[in-house]
Amino acid sequence: VQLVESGGGLVQPGGSLRLSCAGSGFTFRYYVMKWFRQAPGKEREMVAGVTIDGGRKNYAESVKGRFIISRDNIRAMVYLQMNSLKLEDTAIYFCKAEGQGSNTEYWGQGTQVTVSS
Repeated sequence: VQLVESGGGLVQPGGSLRLSCAGSGFTFRYYVMKWFRQAPGKEREMVAGVTIDGGRKNYAESVKGRFIISRDNIRAMVYLQMNSLKLEDTAIYFCKAEGQGSNTEYWGQGTQVTVSS
């Protein structure tokens, strides 16, 4: 089982990044997908989540209106489009797969996002 994030990097405030997460080794379409982030010295927090069919999405208050989560079950991918980035969005971003009706979960290794002028 693997979740591999990509797309992180250094961006100026107000800029955009698109994170990708590729899943393999499990039946991706049966898993709720979420993005989390962890800033230095802070606890990991959920940023966004999407249901197995992509029909429902939820976001942390701090990113509502700026971030968009989406998924492609055919390609086993989940994305996080991040717009109007702020300094406080700097963190390592992780994707997570949560099995519906089970305790199964998988994490990626994370990708660094740094917002700095």
